Amino acid sequence: MPWWLFRRRRESRAAEGVKVTGRPPRRSPDEVALPRLQGSRRYLGEQPYLLPKDLGEVNRLDFQHYVLRSVLKGNYLAPVRRPRRILDVGCGTGQWAIELAQQFPEAEVIGLDVEQVKTRSAPPPNFRFVQGDILEGLPFEEGYFDFVHQRLLFLAIPLPAWPGVVQDLARVTAPGGWIELVEGSPSSSSFVPAGPATQQLCGLIGQLASLRGLDSEGVVMRSLERYLVEAGLINIQRCPIEIPVGEWGGRLGSLMALDVREGVKAVSAPVAARFGMSESEVLNLLDRASQEWNELRTSYSLAVAYGQKPAIG
Repeated sequence: MPWWLFRRRRESRAAEGVKVTGRPPRRSPDEVALPRLQGSRRYLGEQPYLLPKDLGEVNRLDFQHYVLRSVLKGNYLAPVRRPRRILDVGCGTGQWAIELAQQFPEAEVIGLDVEQVKTRSAPPPNFRFVQGDILEGLPFEEGYFDFVHQRLLFLAIPLPAWPGVVQDLARVTAPGGWIELVEGSPSSSSFVPAGPATQQLCGLIGQLASLRGLDSEGVVMRSLERYLVEAGLINIQRCPIEIPVGEWGGRLGSLMALDVREGVKAVSAPVAARFGMSESEVLNLLDRASQEWNELRTSYSLAVAYGQKPAIG
């Protein structure tokens, strides 16, 4: 089902008495439909997801995972205790879910994504991948999981769909269970301080994101608590995270700069095509932005928010 048909599905659920908020916009003639293959990169043409799905993105997501694990000093912040079932929505390479399966060998751990982009010869026996699309609704029964995790889908989920998506996360969470969301933004406001090249680069990527109905201004990151409140959760906590970007920040800063650079390279061809630039012009802009990160000692801002589904009775 194309992502924009999520509107029809949500209208149907609303007609059945299910509370639904937020709707992704219909496509307009001006929207950019990323081709399935563009240059050497492979994109999901019918999805709003801005980044590619290929080996290069697998590698980037894996070292991004290690950056986040280092910053958070673990794989999550929610006070999770002995979960029986864990869900990772938009699991990407599956690395987070696999590590949770190793940490909790008695738990059933499921990673859900539109595609399985990496396979392991011997994943933990308590881990399994399920193909699915959060924009079509989670294919699980109500109250099934003790811990539901979702991170960095601001370039995948249309902005109007976010409240309903979080409600669906809450639907499949067991009473007393936890939901944790980790999000950032393509906006230059997430880079502090942001030099002129960084601002220009973020502006181009943000415009491309907006054309696909995605958040370009950091609205999602600022709204995580509200989404959790509206989904009926309690004991909500928000934790701002700042990660150094550039060699000035040591090993962590160098890895984060590599993550950002590879992420920009992943969308350089669509950006160039949309705005009448050559790809080399986009990459030159990226080189200037990279210099700014060290000169200005730039950090990138993320937000982690988690909440608990009320226990019954």
